[in-house]
Formats: sequence, C-alpha cells, structure tokens
Amino acid sequence: MEQTLLLNACYTPLKVVTWQRAMVLWAKGAVEIVETHDREVRAVRFSFKLPSVVRLVRFVKVRRRATVPFTRANIYARDNYTCGYCTTQKPIDELTFDHVVPVAQGGTRGWENIVTACIDCNRKKGARTPQEAGMALRAASRRPVVMPTLRVSIGVYRQPESWRDYLYWNVELDRT
Repeated sequence: MEQTLLLNACYTPLKVVTWQRAMVLWAKGAVEIVETHDREVRAVRFSFKLPSVVRLVRFVKVRRRATVPFTRANIYARDNYTCGYCTTQKPIDELTFDHVVPVAQGGTRGWENIVTACIDCNRKKGARTPQEAGMALRAASRRPVVMPTLRVSIGVYRQPESWRDYLYWNVELDRT
C-alpha cells in the first residue's frame, strides 16, 4: 500500500498519509501533487498515478509541544545514546535507563533522576547510588528544553526514493 508524504507549503514534512487521503485533499484543492509513485489507478473514464509527495497550498502553523514527553526514546536522545557512567555510545538495543538514586531509596521517576546507561553499567550499579557502587555519573541529568532529534530506524529502507529530497533538510552535510 503506497503512502504519501504531506509537506507544508514551505516544503517541510508534516506527516505521512494514505494515498486516498492525499487524493481527497487534492480534490478539495488543499494540496498540489509534487511527486507520484509508478503505480497507476484506473477507472472507467480516467486513470492517475498515485501521489507520493503532496504539498499544502496554504501554510499551516505547526504547534510545538511546550514540554518534552518523558519517554524512553527521549531519554536516550537527550543523552545522545551515550552511557552516563562509562560514556560509550551504544545502539538502542544495548541501552537501558537507570535511576541515579534508586526508587527504593527515595529517588523520583523524572528527568532529573533518570540517565541513559549501558546494560553492563546498569548491572554493575544495581540498586545502589553511584557513590555506593563506586561509579561516577559523568553529567547531571536534566529536563530537556527542546525536543531532541530522534534517530529514525523503522521504515528507513522502505521509504520511496521520491521522499528523500524532502526528509533530510536538517542533516549536516559532510565537509569532505
């Protein structure tokens, strides 16, 4: 099932919608079709290619969240996927989060008491404070002010080639 990338009027990506929804928006005059898939849909009197990328005709102001949601993914992103104890950067499947002050000892479940940890360091620390475990926390955990940029790993290989020009505007280019 082909999907369609919906862009704001300034060509920034907003979300992914079904091709049927994109066609309804096009019929209402709300979007223009920028790119199409190779697949064609045929009716009795006409045929059309499925839209791959559509752009809103009018600019829509996107409301950003006032606070960053307290989620595992946002904790990892805040800490740059790096263990707070040994400072090694790891893939997501080798990370967990750790309560700096264990809940059993009065620690809270919030931004200021949670840090990203690799599995080995989390096991070594156990249900103790870093001082009791003889470990040093490299940086104090804090509440993020802005939404961290998350690594997207699901569906990267299945995205249409026509989306690539619109998805990676905020990626730093190599200087070589």
